[in-house]
Amino acid sequence: MYTKPRKPAWLSRAYPDRRRAESIKQPPLTATAAPLECRGKDIIHRQRGLEELGVMDPRRLKGHKATATYCIASHDRPGLVVTAGEDGCVCWFDLRCKDAQLIMEVGTEPVSSLCFKPGNENFLYVSSGKDVKCFDVHLGNSWKPLESYSYNKEEINQVACNLKSTFLAAADDGGDIKIIDTNQKCLYKTLRSGHSSICSTVQFLPWRPWEVITGGLDSKLVMWDFSKGRPLKIVDFGSPNLKNSSNTSSQCFNPAYVHSIAVPEIDMLEKSEKVCAVGRGDGVVDVINIEAEVSFARSKTSAKPRKGSQSTLKETTETADCDIQRLHLDYSMGGHTAAVSCVAFSTFGERGKFIVSSGNDKSVKFWDWFKYLDQGRTSNEHDLLHLNINLTKKVNWLCTTPADSENLVICDTTKVVKVYSAS
Repeated sequence: MYTKPRKPAWLSRAYPDRRRAESIKQPPLTATAAPLECRGKDIIHRQRGLEELGVMDPRRLKGHKATATYCIASHDRPGLVVTAGEDGCVCWFDLRCKDAQLIMEVGTEPVSSLCFKPGNENFLYVSSGKDVKCFDVHLGNSWKPLESYSYNKEEINQVACNLKSTFLAAADDGGDIKIIDTNQKCLYKTLRSGHSSICSTVQFLPWRPWEVITGGLDSKLVMWDFSKGRPLKIVDFGSPNLKNSSNTSSQCFNPAYVHSIAVPEIDMLEKSEKVCAVGRGDGVVDVINIEAEVSFARSKTSAKPRKGSQSTLKETTETADCDIQRLHLDYSMGGHTAAVSCVAFSTFGERGKFIVSSGNDKSVKFWDWFKYLDQGRTSNEHDLLHLNINLTKKVNWLCTTPADSENLVICDTTKVVKVYSAS
């Protein structure tokens, strides 16, 4: 009897039907998207430099019995990495040791997402199917959850916890985001009507305690005030009126689905701006200034008279987004030639210096976006690609560690987690 294989994390977000996804071939590049080796000696030199640094020989972490789907790295304990898999297990690795230190059997369904409880990383939130569970690592091999939340009606794609550990967000396939009060252990708010399709990714804004940002397979990025349960701003990457949207003639033909978003941590804000990195299905990584976007939306809505409680959401969505400057990292700059599966801000060296992106083109790229900030946005954007790592498999998820070596952790479409050294 044939058993349909479980979908990797990126496929469950991008394509509800795995067989359809595997039959889709990447479109040929347009004339403006020549192969990377043809775009200048500087990029070729960086690629060759990677081989000289030996980053193509990863360390292999074994513990999962099926595809690894997600990974996070500890802030408090350098070298601690936690991974999730389609086998329903969570593996704890100490990079100072050879084997997995702990293997948690969460359940029979694939684990789609993980996050530590900020301030106490002994507690781990895990999403599996429609449930979110909280575990205490100190309980040893008795993996009974301390808390369990079943508020989502569809499969959860990502969970995130706010800086004060008071709220948890869970984004699901129905397009809803459940905000859970972890102190009262109850549902606080349901965010809906922002997405018309799967909500694939969610993050709290550490500098705005009542705001959260989400992305979905409707090509929309939504900034929410979750205390009021309504959007503050919607960016539609599929809109033909949006500058650098996926409808431009020089872009890949894949839809601009939002697969992953990342925001800088609070201690990165001294150097970086209050931005959001967006990994899109058309291979683009966008860097969006959240404060400018929200201020622009508020100025437009406040300038128009309101009648009773009539919503101004449509006005907010359809404002002239092209007037706001955004950093647009695409394949013409050496970027991805297929969907971007994950984006993250680097935590090693100068924290937040690099935006790290991975894609279905089997590559990981390091973007030196601080160079863009240092030169007052006048930097040649073709010089922002710092490193390119070519892999043999598509990437489900990645994270970075604070160490000088073994600082890039990759979950690809195999059960073995890879650890690279990058600088």
